[in-house]
Parts: sequence; C-alpha cells; structure tokens
Amino acid sequence: MTDTTTGARADLTGLTVEEKAALTSGESFWRTKAVGDIPSVMLTDGPHGLRKQREGGDHLGIGDSVPATCFPPAVALGSSWDAELAERVGTALGVESSIEDVAVILGPGINIKRSPLCGRNFEYLSEDPIVSGVLGAGIVRGIQSQGVGASLKHFAANNQEDDRMRSSSDVDPRPLREIYLRGFQRVVEDAQPHTVMCSYNRINGVFASENPWLLTDVLRGEWGFEGLVVSDWGAVNDRVAALRAGLDLEMPSSGGITDAQVVAAVRDGSLDEAVLDASAQRNADLAVRWAATERVEGPLDVDAHHALAREAASRSIVLLKNDAVDGAPLLPLRDDQSLAVIGAFAEKPRYQGAGSSMIHPTRLDDALTSIRAVAPQAAYAPGFSLAIDASEEETRRLREEAVAAAAGATVAVVFAGLPARLESEGYDREDIDLPADQLALIDAVVAVNPRTVVVLSNGGVVALPFAQSVPAIVEAWLLGQAGGSATADVLFGAVSPSGKLTETVPLRLEDTPAFLNFPGEEGHVRYGEGLFVGYRWYDARRMEVAFPFGHGLSYTTFGYGEATAAPRADGGIEVRVTVTNTGDRAGREVVQIYASLPGSRVQRAPRELKGFASVELAPGESREVAITVRREDLAYWDVRADRWIVEGGEYVVEVGASSRDLRTSATVAVAGDEVRLPLTRESSLAEVMAHPVAGPMVQQALAGMSQMLEGASAIMPEGVSMDKMMGSFPIGRIGMMAGGQVSPEMIDGLLAAANAPQQ
Repeated sequence: MTDTTTGARADLTGLTVEEKAALTSGESFWRTKAVGDIPSVMLTDGPHGLRKQREGGDHLGIGDSVPATCFPPAVALGSSWDAELAERVGTALGVESSIEDVAVILGPGINIKRSPLCGRNFEYLSEDPIVSGVLGAGIVRGIQSQGVGASLKHFAANNQEDDRMRSSSDVDPRPLREIYLRGFQRVVEDAQPHTVMCSYNRINGVFASENPWLLTDVLRGEWGFEGLVVSDWGAVNDRVAALRAGLDLEMPSSGGITDAQVVAAVRDGSLDEAVLDASAQRNADLAVRWAATERVEGPLDVDAHHALAREAASRSIVLLKNDAVDGAPLLPLRDDQSLAVIGAFAEKPRYQGAGSSMIHPTRLDDALTSIRAVAPQAAYAPGFSLAIDASEEETRRLREEAVAAAAGATVAVVFAGLPARLESEGYDREDIDLPADQLALIDAVVAVNPRTVVVLSNGGVVALPFAQSVPAIVEAWLLGQAGGSATADVLFGAVSPSGKLTETVPLRLEDTPAFLNFPGEEGHVRYGEGLFVGYRWYDARRMEVAFPFGHGLSYTTFGYGEATAAPRADGGIEVRVTVTNTGDRAGREVVQIYASLPGSRVQRAPRELKGFASVELAPGESREVAITVRREDLAYWDVRADRWIVEGGEYVVEVGASSRDLRTSATVAVAGDEVRLPLTRESSLAEVMAHPVAGPMVQQALAGMSQMLEGASAIMPEGVSMDKMMGSFPIGRIGMMAGGQVSPEMIDGLLAAANAPQQ
C-alpha cells in the first residue's frame, strides 16, 4: 500500500461557520467531529506502538488499551542508526493502526536531548538533529506507506517536562534553527507527515500553539508543509489566536466551548473567515482521504511483528565496553560457561517508559528465560528489590544471595537500571545516578567475580562510576517487548552488536551542557549553552566523557581506508571510504561523517555530524561506502541575513567509528553563498573593506590619508597593523578620527554607492 499527501479534497461548500468551526476541534478525547459527509476519524498515541484506548479511555492511561506490538522506544531505535530499519518499524506501526481503524498515530517524537534529566528522553532519538531527522523521516515514511498519518512531535523546543505547559524556552536564533528545528525541517521536507503536533511550551515567550512565526512562516512558508497542525492534548491557550497562527485542530474536545469562541470571532470580524476555512479544509481533507483509504486486513500477524521488534531491539543494543579477561574479550558468552544472572530486571524487564506512550504488549520476553533457553543451568538471584519500601534487611539479604551466586559462577551478568518511577512523561529526573543499592550490588559482585557483565535498562543516560572496574558493559536501553530475547541474542553472539550512542554518556551531571540552565525558573528556561549541545559541548571544552557520541563496539573489528571527499554538482559533498572487517565474525559498522571549517567567520563546534551509513561485512570483506553530505546540512543560520548560508572554504571531513574515534580525513573546497548585506553607518570598517564596491573606494581614500595613519600606527605594538584596532570601528564615526578629512556627506555617498543595485 502506498500513500500520498495529495488526493481528493473535501467539499465545504454550504457549510455554516458553526460547522466549519466544529471541524477544527475534537468530538471526544480521541476523535474528530463528523460534519455532513465528512467523517470522524481517530487519532491515538504512539510513538513506538499503537496505544488505542478502549471505550472510555483517556490520555493519562487510566483506561486500558488494545494489545499492540511494543517496538523499541526511540532511545533504543535511535542507537541503530538505521533509517531502513526505522522505516520498517514505521510500516509495522502503520499496519497495526490501519487494522484498528486509526487515521493518525501520534509520533515520532524527535525533540533534541538537551539534558539527560528530561523525563521523556526515552521517546526521543538523539542529541543531534541529523540523526533525529534522518531516522524520524524513515519512521514517517513507513507509517504513511499504509495510508495512516504520522504526527511529528513535539514542535518545538520542548526539551523538558518541568513546567512544560507554561515554561518559555528562551533560545537564540542560531541554536533554534541549527539544533532544535533542523530535525523537524528534515522530516517535513523529506517525508511530508500528515500532521505536526505543536508542543505545550512557549518559545521565546509565545505559546507554540499560537505562534504564527513557527506554525505558518517557518513550517508552511519556508518548509512547504502541506498537512495539518494538531495541538498536543490541552496545549491550546487561546483558540482564536491559535487558529490565526496556523493551528488547525484542537484536541481533545472542549465540549463546544472553544468552537463558540471561534464563531463569535468570525462574527465580530476579529478572525478572518478565510483563516477558519483553510483550517477546516485541511481537517476535512485528512478525514476524506482516510475514509477512502483501503484498510489493512486483520488479524495482526503477532509473530511477524514480534520478530521485527526482536530484530530492531538487537540492532539497538550498544556494547560500551568489552575488555579481555584471561586473554579474551568477556563477551560473547558461551553456553558451556557457568553463569549467574543477577538483577531483578532480568526477570521483570523494564522495556518501555511511562506516560502517554505506554503500550499494552502482545507478548513480553524476559532476559532470564531467554538466557536459560541457551544456558539452562544459569543461576539467578534478584540482587535488589524494585519495591519502593524495601527494608534494609531485605536489601542486604538480596545482595548477599547475589554475591554468593556470582562467586560460584564463571561469569556474572548483572541487570541494572532505572526503576520506572524515576523517568516518565510529566516530570524530569533529579539526577543521572543508578539507585544506590544497585551500585553497591555491582561493586560487591565485581569484588568476588572479576568476570562481570553489566546490562543496563534505562530510558536516559546514567552515570557509570563502575566503568573502570567492570570489564563488559552493555547499554540495553528500553528495548520493547522483545528486548529480553534480543539481549540474549547479543550476549551469546547470535547477533553481533552494532548499536552506537546517539547521546553522550557524561562522567557526571555537572559536566552536562545545560547543567546551569535546567529546568529554569519563574516560567523561563534559558538555553545558555547555545549551539553547544551534546558532543558539541564536550568537544569544544575538550572534556573527558564516559563514552562519546557515536561510540559502540562489535564482536569484530573494522579498518578504514583513506577517505576522499569531492564536491557534488548540487553543491554538497560526496565522501567515500573503504571499510574492511578485520575480525573473524560478520558484523555491521556505522560509518560517521563529521565536518568542520577551520577559520570560520562564525562560532562553530569543533566538528559536527553531517552524514552516516552502515555497512555489513563478512570476515575479511572490504567495501567502499559512499555518503552524501547535503549542502543544506553544511549551512549555518546567518542572523544578519536571517537565512541559511553556506560559508565557502576548505572543509575538513573526518570519517570514523565515533565522534572521538576518527580514522581518516580529507579536505574539500566548498563554494560559498553570496551574502551582500546593506551597509549602514553602524557597519564596521572591516565589513566595509570586505564589500566588493565600498572596499576599493575606502582603500583609495585611505591611501590619501597615509600620513595620518602612519602617525596613528605609532601607538600600536611592533608588527601589529592599525587595522587591528580600527577594524571594528563603525564607518559612521570614522570622520572624527580622520582629522576632518572625511565628512558625513562622503560617508553617505559611499554607503549609497555600495547599496545601489548592481548591473
């Protein structure tokens, strides 16, 4: 089944203002209104599984939901760095939605992981907008291939849960464009989602739901968005202002209260009826298109979707560390080893986050059962309690039992992580630490068995104080319903790990970029780190981290040949590199491309991810990998011109296995965009000198002032030009420094000549 956002348009001829207003708000918690021949449609939560509430259900999840496949949440799926896999998962989401007569599934979420404390980070893909945009577009394409609409969320700058309904994200133009909007732009332009969901928060003081710059100027005007904008549930502060700004559908139902406000505004002239007509048309078109879409025949193939969930989970696991013990890497495990499985998460998996994305899974694998399917004699000890009120006595007893089991085993596998209560939609985490009883357990196990593996279950990064003492660490995130079997697949080597981190693991919370600006105060959060989010921050400050962005090991090794980089006809760059599997196992490598521009005129991170691709190789096999860096991804947001600009120059392209494991590099010349800004009296002398028209004129004038300049140069240190001091001097005030040789009229004439249209 193939979908397109174009199709038959609904006929609104003859509808009253009241009926058109009704089309732009919900009938109930999950359904839109039917008006005349225009049907009601259902929207449901996602984003990693269908969360269709049964009759009487609500957004808070108090009501039950129908069984659906719980795929790996975005925190895990992002670590696959696999857009094709993301699209296949999206297709499966579309199939399940279609079977259940759901028109729009609310996802994917692609907000940037600004701080590891954000309680909803498990729903988001990365700290980097390129990863978020590429994988997000894959998910949208998959969902919409089945005729079901995706809802790209949460638009925009919604990077915390604290005070999320009111807080203003105060962010400067460059980071807003380059970090927080760039991923959304990529998904809109590449995949054209049927809907975009606006977020709860304000952006620079204006609610997202009533922000015409965001919803109309940028989303529709600049990016060409063709679908409808839906509110997050309860995000509308002022319905009339929201419609005027470009919000098309208010959810959930207000019981007709806000519809009446819209009608009154049209009647008194404060709302142009054409604005209402446009939003009503978009809602009606979505409903008519869905009504005409051929549904997927049920019942759901539960086994096939569970198998896909297992594949996706195994691709998402990140092997952080795998040191040699007794001459060989500790992983993969062997089925003839004596194993002690420790930790309550092995038996009671933490596989998804809490809140509106909570899925009722069709089945649920646990790691203990899956491990025992391979190694039936594996011992088990819970090690810690998941209960909030566990006594000290119980905690001590569980730890002692676990230590005894570990002491008698060849290898101890400790399943640790964050209890569900520590991370959820609706509130942020207070720290990035694992619970103290789990940290004490890990230390005690390692003390009696140095052959210890730690497997983590967490929706956001955690500090790893045991990273030096534990030889093998597996970041297993929240892996969805098949995570238990997928974890066993990786531990025993049935699958060679290939996941890579899409967020940096810091040494401590105090090192993180937003530490001093999170979660804000008095209704404002200042994005004081600017462009330096995630790895950009750590690299710029040359800070040590526990594990860098892009890191992830395999059971094999990969060698990189010499990279080449060449300009493309479309202005982008084509990077080529030969990758070789230098180990004795088949494996998959994620090749990452980072770019920088030495001597740039604007502030930049030391390097930024600009592209990636994966390659699967048999032992000894080599293959050339070609990756295109889009020209638009090289651009920065020029605050003077208020547009994207590619700065010309010699770009350094670095290729490697992580942001700090760069194997080879190349340089390539990129032609820049012409930026000709009007000169004013406030333009600096350096800016005027660089102007193609004004520059030669000033040079000529300065030649006539050589005696004055020679005298002025006497105050400068030897070897330092007077230009060093005068470069930032406004041209409008140069006359007072020129001893009467430059009049205001001369300056105005210069500016007029520079700003005149060029033939």
